[in-house]
Amino acid sequence: MRTFVHLVLFACAIAVAVGAFLPLVGEIQPSDVALVDLRDGFPTGITFEQVQTQAVTFYRSMTALLLLAALLLLVAALVGSRAVGWFGVIVGTGTTAMLLWRLDDRFGDFVRDNYANLLTGRWGLYLLGGGLLLALLALLVPKERSTT
Repeated sequence: MRTFVHLVLFACAIAVAVGAFLPLVGEIQPSDVALVDLRDGFPTGITFEQVQTQAVTFYRSMTALLLLAALLLLVAALVGSRAVGWFGVIVGTGTTAMLLWRLDDRFGDFVRDNYANLLTGRWGLYLLGGGLLLALLALLVPKERSTT
């Protein structure tokens, strides 16, 4: 890989890791969303505010998957493996997309009616989305030609 691709992937890994601890939508942080909620959807009796106050252990929360994606991007930056970088982008994008899909499935009308308040200043979502998008673009850069 080219040198600037290593640097961009390193910066993206840091952005994704920091974004994993900041609010994504409203006051919902990745540590409030259980992996079971991503897989099965949010229960029907739960409200948007109750999602914000869920007590989820670290290894069963969405934060663990986002940190795995950040770790994979960091390894790709250090080692130069495009396959590991692609896997990190897929894990991070899939996790974030699954959360947004489940939120739209259960709280779609609430989010659409209050999007101005829910998305204002959500640095976690901005860092995650921006870091994953830049990592995707960096991985699309062609390999360096050999000079032999």
